[in-house]
Amino acid sequence: MFFTFLRLKRLDWLLMSGVAALASCSLIEISSISKSLFYQQLIWFLVGFLILFLSSSIDWQIALNYKWIILGFYVVTVLLLFLTLFFAPTVRQTRSWLTFGSFAFQPSELAKVSLVIMLSVFFARRHVGIAHIGNLAASFVYFFVPAIIVFIQPDWGSALIFVGIWIGYLLVSGIRWRHLMIGILLFAVFVGASWMFLLKPYQRERIIGFLQPSYDPSGINYSVIQSKIAIGSSGIFGKGYGQGTQTQLRFLTEPATDFIFAAFVEEWGFLGGFVLVLVFLFVLLRIIKIGISAEDNFSRFLCLGAVILFLLEFLFNVGSNLGLLPVVGVTFPFLSYGGSSLLTKAFLVGIIQAIPARPRF
Repeated sequence: MFFTFLRLKRLDWLLMSGVAALASCSLIEISSISKSLFYQQLIWFLVGFLILFLSSSIDWQIALNYKWIILGFYVVTVLLLFLTLFFAPTVRQTRSWLTFGSFAFQPSELAKVSLVIMLSVFFARRHVGIAHIGNLAASFVYFFVPAIIVFIQPDWGSALIFVGIWIGYLLVSGIRWRHLMIGILLFAVFVGASWMFLLKPYQRERIIGFLQPSYDPSGINYSVIQSKIAIGSSGIFGKGYGQGTQTQLRFLTEPATDFIFAAFVEEWGFLGGFVLVLVFLFVLLRIIKIGISAEDNFSRFLCLGAVILFLLEFLFNVGSNLGLLPVVGVTFPFLSYGGSSLLTKAFLVGIIQAIPARPRF
């Protein structure tokens, strides 16, 4: 009991407060959109915070002594991703969800966390020699396997997140610029080949719609146009709880998930959106602080990976709501509706919270 109290006392409660604030914003806005979704999200948050506290009570340094635990977790998530190609139903033209009765789970969300943990272990031991071609190749395989599976689903958003996580680790590990430029060139070739041979017509339409904002306003660009209207008409203080016309009249598509930022700003204004972004950045800064204060490389890289993951998802979500980036179906961390994203991110924050809570003798 005494050690449990000490661990709770050592938790970063400012980080907890930031996550709780995002959770509160999520519940308030989702309750405005749908009461049934609100109750489901409330349950997810309660379960999520339970997972957070439980995972923060574990000394994850012990797991690092058993490589098969980390590797096993990574392999299981990849296998779950592989199963989606054969057993996942098609939802919004993608096969991303595994269903178990009335329960649906998106393995790509767990795979993002698994990749962060796997690369943290890898780079903690080999970051000094990352320029060696063997180390580069190994790290590439770790990210490429899940990335190519979600690309086939097709889930562009998750695939881009996997790419971004890997590049983020490489940049802070001192990769040589010529290797980086070769990687960018190969990626450009892959993008060109994908456009020619892999992308389906509707996927090409989405890219054309992003590059030409006025293209097909009642079709491919409809959601982004409605999002811009919602944000642009909000004013300083917003239209008020439950008063957002684009949100409440269902002009705004997916207001609880992909376009929840637009829905939130419409009802709470530029001021509310500004505060929301500040809270999110505060969460990132607390994670960075924990990483800087950590005593081992794994903890530092884990915090780095979490920041990269959360920041990429934030940029893709908000960027697509503003029409600055293509709509690729990426959630706003701790704000968008959904259990898969919420529970896996709560698990990751719990592992991060275990760093300051770790007993020191």
